[in-house]
Amino acid sequence: MKQFIARFEDRIQGTLSGFDRVVFRGSLRRLAHSQGMKMYLIQNGILCKQYQDHVKQVSQDLKEASLEPFRREQLPIRHLHDPRTDKDEIARAMATERGISRGNVCALTAMELCPTFQHEKTTMAVRWRPNLVIYHYQIDPQFGWCHARIQTWFPFYIHVCINGREWLARRLDEAGIRYCRQQNTFPWVEDCPRAQELFDEQLRVDWNQSLQPFAERLNPLHAEIFRKFSTQYYWSAFQCEWATDVLFRPGCLARLEPLLLRYGLLNFSSADVLRFLGKQVRLDGSVPDWVTGEIATSLKSRIVGDRLKHWLQGNSLKCYGKAHTPVGDVFRVETMTGNVSIFRTYRPKEGGPEGQLAWRQMRLGVADLHRCSEVSQKANNRYLDAFAAVDDTTRFQELIRPLEQPCRYGGRSRPRPTPFSSRRPCLVDRRPSWRVCAQRISQPRSTTAVVCGIPNSSGVRTETALRGSAS
Repeated sequence: MKQFIARFEDRIQGTLSGFDRVVFRGSLRRLAHSQGMKMYLIQNGILCKQYQDHVKQVSQDLKEASLEPFRREQLPIRHLHDPRTDKDEIARAMATERGISRGNVCALTAMELCPTFQHEKTTMAVRWRPNLVIYHYQIDPQFGWCHARIQTWFPFYIHVCINGREWLARRLDEAGIRYCRQQNTFPWVEDCPRAQELFDEQLRVDWNQSLQPFAERLNPLHAEIFRKFSTQYYWSAFQCEWATDVLFRPGCLARLEPLLLRYGLLNFSSADVLRFLGKQVRLDGSVPDWVTGEIATSLKSRIVGDRLKHWLQGNSLKCYGKAHTPVGDVFRVETMTGNVSIFRTYRPKEGGPEGQLAWRQMRLGVADLHRCSEVSQKANNRYLDAFAAVDDTTRFQELIRPLEQPCRYGGRSRPRPTPFSSRRPCLVDRRPSWRVCAQRISQPRSTTAVVCGIPNSSGVRTETALRGSAS
């Protein structure tokens, strides 16, 4: 990232790096497999033929207990018939309508495919079936706007979704640092170095302790259900987005962003994507034979702007302009890790002696979340440094922009020439031949000559002068 900052230092206000969207998954590891479920039934004295009636009763009791706080506070509880509905948008609309600024907001339920168990004679098998799931939306005093989800059938998987920028906003308020915020982006921060110090405090959070209250609110009956079969939630970072925001001065990103995205699309190869994510490539720059799977790159145009994204074995790296405001612009680079097994961490073997450290496969568990953030930050740094080679010199279209002015001749208004408009003949033919089509610019105010060199179909660079005579 140092090369990128050095290249555009006069346009950059600061940088912020930290967690963006993180989805934590809570799983009962002792129960998450077929033998674990069978042991639960044995220890509770439940026959396999009684399994269906038992889990239906437990599911109903869990649903009533989980929704009871919302009924008591007279908060909305809504069932969504289409699980693809934007739940976050619905919850935010309810919070705005009721003026809720802290605590519980609403509860949403839906039928979604989840892994559960099905008895087959005297054995248990894992099957994906439609389950009732419950979403708790709330404004947490520590994490801000977030939601937690639980499936009401065994093995009661939990998902907790937080946003690191929500967390940072509360820390900035406590520290008295002024900032401008647009959704989950900060286009301007009064003290970026101090804000980064507060952001780094996320890496010292005890996630097991912080996430346990979400599980207790989702399933108040946990202790009763597992009275004879003790088990606790194991927390893992199911999906983790680590974002680096480069805060540009107002108006500086509007011209630079398209150049950066175009440069990345045309110049970054599969070997470059491997290198960005910390993987070794051959000395000649080719992809090694051990690489399996697909490396993909796409440039997508959205309503909010364009986005360049690369995929590698369940992980992704992307960049896009996030905010364009009067106080600053934001260019965001983001690494999303969904398959951390391709990375390594220096740790002891799970369940082994603490002193036997070695480079081992990274785990999804929150114990390796700090190392995951290091890997992601290094990927962002390499990605940004690769953009330092972009050519941001004046383009031909910008050079002739002064010519595109309306004028009056013979008492009549003349339309301004638009050589790059699709509605008028172009000075530059956009066909593959790359030829120059000379067009007379009629009646300009002053004599102007523009000379451009463009390769023709034979690959030879030609020069053409475009002239107009003064009136």
